[in-house]
Amino acid sequence: MSEVKIKDKTFRLFISEAEIKERVKAVAERINRDMEGKNPLFLAVLNGSFVFAADLMRLITIPCEISFVKLASYAGITSTGKVTEVIGINEDLSGRHVIIVEDIVDTGLTMQRMIETLGTRQPASVSVCTLLLKPDKLKVELNIDYAAMEIPNEFIVGYGLDYDQQGRNLPDIYTVVE
Repeated sequence: MSEVKIKDKTFRLFISEAEIKERVKAVAERINRDMEGKNPLFLAVLNGSFVFAADLMRLITIPCEISFVKLASYAGITSTGKVTEVIGINEDLSGRHVIIVEDIVDTGLTMQRMIETLGTRQPASVSVCTLLLKPDKLKVELNIDYAAMEIPNEFIVGYGLDYDQQGRNLPDIYTVVE
């Protein structure tokens, strides 16, 4: 579909499912090389990263584990700038190589909060893996170890990303038509 309508907005195709899969595979290959022999713990940030995390995990060939954390910082199509931890981390992270899996990093505030939270638990390392990065929107300095794609500052939906909880099921990524 070249366009989709979700609630009161129209979205046009931005990134195809085929391109997404290609980029996810490339990130997985880098992680497999970088984390060889380390048994990393992937921490997928819900709700948005669940599709990316599932596809990524199927391509990880090294021993690893996955868990989930839920943070919220969005209302509608804009970031509230305020991060609320909804579901915490139950695993012992001391000495572990942790890879945070996120759908999108835009302001960086959610990721900064997540990294600060993890740092108090003495992990061996913390890496950030995101499907999408909006470098022009970053408000904080972050080291993004694995970014599948960099995109301009546009609102997007699909492949796990939502507009008011709708559109996560779309296999492609769409951008809003103004």
